[in-house]
Amino acid sequence: MDATALRALQAPIKDTYRANPDAAVITLKARGTLDDTKIACKVETGRAIAEAGLHPATGGSGMELCSGDMLLEALVACAGVTLKAVATALEIPLRSGTISAEGDLDFRGTLGVDKEAPVGFRNIRLFFQLDTDASEEKLAQLLKLTERYCVVFQTLNHKPELSVAATTA
Repeated sequence: MDATALRALQAPIKDTYRANPDAAVITLKARGTLDDTKIACKVETGRAIAEAGLHPATGGSGMELCSGDMLLEALVACAGVTLKAVATALEIPLRSGTISAEGDLDFRGTLGVDKEAPVGFRNIRLFFQLDTDASEEKLAQLLKLTERYCVVFQTLNHKPELSVAATTA
């Protein structure tokens, strides 16, 4: 897809959102089912069922997906798609690219070993290795706009309002 095709694809969508801002507010949903035989949760991905379990550092077998890994994978996926869309829109040629993310966790917090240890990632680093002839100025613009428009990056960067609720069957 080139910049012209991308603009043509997105123009009517953008027009709709300008005319009716409420139409741009979409609720994404995820659903999982608790496993009754082990500490695991089966998550419906829309394409398949992904089974998440404890990370080996917390007693897991390593056979199930780790939700921390899944968070980093979601960041990589979103950043990669966003970077590709921005590069296309700006007509920055990319021959290839690799996106990677890594994050630091202190599992003492997760396991309640140390109440002062944080629960969750304390640092996340996102890396792009790009095969392009784009100038340093164009690459800086590409990264700035990728960061700005990447939904997962911005969600992590600016904590959304969160709530938790439970019901009984």
